Amino acid sequence: MAYKRGRKPVRASAPRSRRMNQRLPAKLAMPPVRLTDKDATSGQLTLSHSSPYVSVVIPVMNERRTLSRVIAEAFRVHPKTEVIVVANGSTDGSMAIAKRCGAKVLAYKRPLGHDVPRAIGAKEAQGDVILFIDADMVIPAAKLRPFVDCVSDGVDVALNDYSGPVKKAVVHGVVLAKHALNLLFGRPDLQGASMTAIPHAISRKALERIGTYALSVPPLAHTMAIREGLKVQRAVRINVGRLNPLRRKRERRHSLEPLIVGDHLEAIQWWLKQTDYRGGYEDGARQRWMVT
Repeated sequence: MAYKRGRKPVRASAPRSRRMNQRLPAKLAMPPVRLTDKDATSGQLTLSHSSPYVSVVIPVMNERRTLSRVIAEAFRVHPKTEVIVVANGSTDGSMAIAKRCGAKVLAYKRPLGHDVPRAIGAKEAQGDVILFIDADMVIPAAKLRPFVDCVSDGVDVALNDYSGPVKKAVVHGVVLAKHALNLLFGRPDLQGASMTAIPHAISRKALERIGTYALSVPPLAHTMAIREGLKVQRAVRINVGRLNPLRRKRERRHSLEPLIVGDHLEAIQWWLKQTDYRGGYEDGARQRWMVT
């Protein structure tokens, strides 16, 4: 998966919903917008309407090196495609590049993190299929289409069939968390596939069932989709571990592992609230009353 910048790590015990619920709903309530020539420099936004089949959502923060190629591949995914770029905190001209490439641009002066822009973009999306990708990984359209095809064939959440590196003496905490979450839900078939990793695509039905806000915490959205009985399935494998630029300096100073593991704990907390204190699992033959 892509562990990206822009999300300040916090203690794993602090639910992200508590950290965002004062500001995210207002952002998600924004009307559809498109950046015009004038807006590319002024930052003002104007309304636009379209009727695409596929909406491709791309969070962007200073990705001018790869952005135009990423957008070009996104437009090739389907004949009726809209590309939504959520530019948050970009200062390198990414907004103007996205506009020239024909994308619909939602611009924010301050960084919003990585997952919040996905939720904002999904709120704007008009397509029946919403595909999520990243701006710093150029993935050919031919490799993105299977995710759209999967949803078109009836799947509600089409995941990247990428479980992360597991054949190691010490496995990354995020990789372990993704595997553990799927096991908790009785979905060992998903292995380490998760909405935490891109690319992944969801149906309009899935978006309406789990809600836009949940997308700001990918493990929570993943959990809600399974709990709602939506069809969640691995699509094709794209090794984003190789595509994602390695940021050793960032990981040493501000590792995202605590934040993402915390997201998984938040998802488990939600699951327990929907079931019971054992997550729906039986207590077996234990006679706990004997020790009270």
